[in-house]
Order: sequence, then structure tokens, then C-alpha cells
Amino acid sequence: AAAILEIEHLLDRKPAALSGGQRQRVALGRAIVRNPKVFLLDEPLSNLDAKLRTAMRSELAKLHLKLATTFIYVTHDQTEAMTMGTRIVVMKDGFIQQIAAPQYLYENPANLFVATFIGTPQMNTCEGELSDEHGVTYLNFGDGCKVALPENKGRKPEVLAYAGKKIIFGIRPNDIQADQASIAQFPDRVIETEVDMTELLGADTNLYLSTGEIQLTAVVATGTVNCKMGDKIKVVIDTRKLHLFDYDTEKTITN
Repeated sequence: AAAILEIEHLLDRKPAALSGGQRQRVALGRAIVRNPKVFLLDEPLSNLDAKLRTAMRSELAKLHLKLATTFIYVTHDQTEAMTMGTRIVVMKDGFIQQIAAPQYLYENPANLFVATFIGTPQMNTCEGELSDEHGVTYLNFGDGCKVALPENKGRKPEVLAYAGKKIIFGIRPNDIQADQASIAQFPDRVIETEVDMTELLGADTNLYLSTGEIQLTAVVATGTVNCKMGDKIKVVIDTRKLHLFDYDTEKTITN
């Protein structure tokens, strides 16, 4: 176990002489020597700093592959769940909301809770209303915002059943575009917004936008749009990636 965890040089040290990451490895080693069929890890990284958490996530993932044993890993950190899990169980108030592989969970959340729990930055959600106009389904929201749904989503029977009804919609920040090519290509999915703040994160930039009382977050490639606080810009809501939820039950209508 010590060799697997690369802690052989620490075996003669006392706990007080170990770092946080080394103590985590020792705790795992104590579990490994019992040769269990299942490992239960209850928020093992919660007390570590951000840099060490990232390193230990990688270590645990490698250990899981090396031991070829089932790990049941409890966490409130969705980043840990998405990067380490092969199947994720999302729970709320003691009840299972959804069980699925990470990517499926991200793309096909079963309800509003799962949709907003998975993904960073968090999914944008807002109240809206669907309308059926001349064979096209539109999403109406905010102060006069109106975007068209593609036929393969908007003409589904389960979606048309909500025409004229209030719903909740969700759109992930990565599915809001602000580049001129997208605006020209999808004019029926464009809305006007005001820039409240920008965050440069290197390759990506977070745009914090508002339209009326509605606030949206968009993640765009740095350099695709030049804007500053107070600017008015157009953005495209990629309705191909739109998530619709029942207003009362918050269950998914379509993803």
C-alpha cells in the first residue's frame, strides 16, 4: 500500500510531521491494506487547499484505476463529481434526483435542481412562455425578448403541449455566443443585453449581462467580443442547447 501511494519515505514519521496531502495518503493506505471490495470516501478533500485538492483528485483517479475497485465518493463539490466519477448519484433532501454518467448528467438533467447543480458557471435559468406562431415555436421572456427554437426541439409534442404556458428555461453560459458570425447566422435567436461586468480568465472571458431585470452569464472565447461595463451588445441564445422545465414541478420537458 505504501508503494502504491508513494509514501514509503514517510513511514517513520509521526502524524504531526505530515502535510495535509500526506495524511490523506496515509488514511487511504490504512484502508487499502484491508483489501476491501468497496471504498467509502466521505468528502476526503474538503479540508485541503485548492491547489492540493486538484493534485489529490488526480491521485485518487489514478488509484481508482490501479486498484480496479469500486469507490463510493461523497462530495458537495460538483467539480470533484464530474472529474472523478464514472456514475454520479445526485441527491437532494435525502432523495435521489438522477443517476447517470457525468456527461449525460450535464447534457440531460432530469430536473431544475440537477441542471443548476452541475456545471460551472451555473446554468442561467429564467421564467418564460412558449408560443406557437406559424409553425415555429418561440420562447418569450423578459422585456420583449423572443428567440426561435429549432424545429427538432420546438415541434416536439411534449414542447407544443406547453404553448401559451409559463415555463422555466435554462441555458448554459457556454451556449450564449457574442461573436458577429453567430449573430449573422442566427438572427432569430438574438437578444439585446447590457454588460454589467467582464472577467478575463485567460482563454475565456465571463460576461455578466442583463436585459431588463434578467441577468445572464456568458462564457466566450477571449477576443471574440470587445466590450466593457455599460456597453450594449447583442448575443445569441443557442436554442439548440436550451433546457425547458415545467414551472410547477421543475421536471425537465426537454433538453
